Amino acid sequence: MTSDPEQSGRIAASRWWHAILAAVIVGSLILQLWLIFSGGADANSGDTGEAVSMPVRLWRMFSYFTIDSNIVVLVVSVLLVLDPLRHGTWWSVARLNALLAITITGLVFDIVLAPDVHLTGGALVATIGFHYIAPWAFVLGWLLFGPRPAFRWSTIPGAFILPVIWLIYIFTQGAFTDWYPYPFLDVTDVGYLRAVVNAILVVILGLILAAAFKVVDGVVPSLLRPRRDGAADQDGGPATANVRRNGNTVPHDFGG
Repeated sequence: MTSDPEQSGRIAASRWWHAILAAVIVGSLILQLWLIFSGGADANSGDTGEAVSMPVRLWRMFSYFTIDSNIVVLVVSVLLVLDPLRHGTWWSVARLNALLAITITGLVFDIVLAPDVHLTGGALVATIGFHYIAPWAFVLGWLLFGPRPAFRWSTIPGAFILPVIWLIYIFTQGAFTDWYPYPFLDVTDVGYLRAVVNAILVVILGLILAAAFKVVDGVVPSLLRPRRDGAADQDGGPATANVRRNGNTVPHDFGG
């Protein structure tokens, strides 16, 4: 709890922001599942899946990076509802991972995929939630509320856990199934070399975005201030406090 009314109001606003975002993602996931079970179109590709079984349609749904990144954002958003001032080393990695993954989702869909995906009805509603509301609402929420600063340059490698694991999984399963979720990664269509080059380009985009997030994190103030000194990290990290050392006040990590 904080005795600062202004800070309390901002904490409440952050909770509402991320609660609404989480509700949008949950609603989009439920709608997409309903479309799959009812024979409707996939919100990622527009395919109705008439030639494949229901288990295959479900497996393919959760193989889309769009779905995986939205689930990560959902988890992070729920945790931010519980504690908008959450911080710590592992939490910073998770937050940047979510930011990076969902931004890639939004940019790649808007620039590369959207012109070839024509959706109507429920599939259009779901894709708006996945590809337009979730990415930019999550980034805007981070820009507005922070709390910042939170990222270090050493945070960036951990932020690529989801993208790299996903790429390895997609190319591995594709070698056995000949199915790839996105045309620019479809080895059967563009060839293995071109697909790998496209994947590398996405990783390079991710590196640029991660560096941009790090710079913004260090120079742009946020509405929420970091938790005061002496408060324990919410992910189990050690408490910190300012101590006097050699005549200077420096942060001290009591967890060693």
